[in-house]
Amino acid sequence: MEHAYRFSVAPMLDCTDRHFRLLMRQVSRRCLLSSEMVVARALHHIRADLSPARAAEAEQRLERLLGFDPQEHPLALQLGGDDPRLLAEAARLATAWGYDEINLNVGCPSEKVQQGRFGACLMAEPDVVARCVAAMAAATPLPVTVKQRIGIDDLDSFEHLIHFVDTVAAAGARRFAVHARKAWLQGLDPKQNRTIPPLRWDLVHRLKAERPQLVIELNGGLADLASCQTQLKLVDGVMVGRAAYAHPLLWADVDRTIFNDDSRQPARASSVVRGLIPHAEAWRAKGGRLWAIARHLVHVVEGVNGARHWRAELSRAAGGRLAGVEVLEAAARQLEQRGL
Repeated sequence: MEHAYRFSVAPMLDCTDRHFRLLMRQVSRRCLLSSEMVVARALHHIRADLSPARAAEAEQRLERLLGFDPQEHPLALQLGGDDPRLLAEAARLATAWGYDEINLNVGCPSEKVQQGRFGACLMAEPDVVARCVAAMAAATPLPVTVKQRIGIDDLDSFEHLIHFVDTVAAAGARRFAVHARKAWLQGLDPKQNRTIPPLRWDLVHRLKAERPQLVIELNGGLADLASCQTQLKLVDGVMVGRAAYAHPLLWADVDRTIFNDDSRQPARASSVVRGLIPHAEAWRAKGGRLWAIARHLVHVVEGVNGARHWRAELSRAAGGRLAGVEVLEAAARQLEQRGL
């Protein structure tokens, strides 16, 4: 997993579940993937409920939150929380489950997350974040990293940014993924906070320049491989979020371009669909619905004649409660017949 952070896919709620992660693993074998955010307190409550009578149910709940396929490595678990004790407990769980690193969410600006007193609002409390990071670092041999904003509200100066990073780095954070927009905690919803505050790549560049010993990833506004390559001249890694989810095959050349790995041909839409069939068979065998997988696949075909029809047909066929892997087989054949 060395230097997998050179290109990573950002943790995204309702997007980076195990199905999408396996889709992206068909696209890149080398990039760093991440879970959706898991709240440390939720993990604690599940473990506190491990009475003999409810042990099986609790294990199933943990599997839903923490389970992944070995193909997903390298893989980070993103945690949300502000309680060092609970985050340390979650870090030990991440180690036991086999994750490659742990990431603390200090970037989400949603009102619900703020009510739980974690996410971007913690940028106002670097000492709290430092205590959380120190507790996690003491609890696990895994790298502990932080995903953050450049600032929040009126705490948006470079001095505040570098003080925050210095404080948290001293506690043991191994890498900082910095979304190059500040967040407004009131007045903007999460979607607006991804687009309305102006991009300040220059602040992330300056952070790396003034703290060359730290590992800095840049997140925000990266729409294609060319822009990522440009940024990698100034920072250690790039993190792509919505552009990876909405356009997975736009990144089909990541391994060759970013990681200098040309051991396989770039993925095509048909190879991505076929690559997910074994996973779909196992998922259906456990009672899962095919739509949980297919909802991500609708993004792999775009910009060609018939793409809309293919997506509509896949959605219709995969949406039924009894839909099986034959739907993916048919979808893959249609793509292969068109050379996609």
